[in-house]
Amino acid sequence: MMAWLRPQVVRSAKNLTVEQLDFLLDDKANTIGALLYHLAATDAFYHEHTFKGVDWGKWDESVEKKFGVAMELGDKGRQTIKGHKVDFYLDLLEETRQSTLGEFKKRDDKWFMTVDEKWPWGPTNNFCKWFHVCEHESHHLGQIRMVTSRLPGAKAGGNG
Repeated sequence: MMAWLRPQVVRSAKNLTVEQLDFLLDDKANTIGALLYHLAATDAFYHEHTFKGVDWGKWDESVEKKFGVAMELGDKGRQTIKGHKVDFYLDLLEETRQSTLGEFKKRDDKWFMTVDEKWPWGPTNNFCKWFHVCEHESHHLGQIRMVTSRLPGAKAGGNG
């Protein structure tokens, strides 16, 4: 599913201008650019947690600096994640996903089924954690397409 969803995300964003990537539907919304950055951040943080064994929220300073705001979004995200061309976001998405896929190749089914007893929502295995990343991407793809359909000048009924 990760391999199927990512091209959908890229196709929905690859031709957008900076102005379109920075478009805010309202003062509580996220921009398409912020959502793209958020997807890369999600990959990066789950990578740190599941592959490197970093406790959730105990990120290396460089990872936090690069992806922290994008993971949290909100007002700080609206203030700081803007002004980037689409390639900035697509490169981050490619970088994080290739790193993830490279690590998956090193893992077996036993690793995927390894249970984390301390996970906030209860005992959870690595498969479920990465399924959550996939689910997350699906949700944000829907948001990206909805915002794209509301861009100034968008055709009625368009979905990106």
